[in-house]
Amino acid sequence: MSIILRLDRVMADRKMSLNELAEKVGISNVNLSNLKTGKVKAIRFSTLEAICDVLDCQPGDILEYSRDKEDTQ
Repeated sequence: MSIILRLDRVMADRKMSLNELAEKVGISNVNLSNLKTGKVKAIRFSTLEAICDVLDCQPGDILEYSRDKEDTQ
């Protein structure tokens, strides 16, 4: 996958648990856990906005693009 999720790193920097973030963002622990572990194919902008608001960060702090080796050939 070309998009790498760094949510766990930002949460650790903010010393925020999965349960606390899920409650403040208003999504289930399961959905947030799937997002955190990269088991999702998409994220709603409203969810991304809420996460960034709660964690006081930018989308680029959570999402990272990495070019696949196949893409460069």
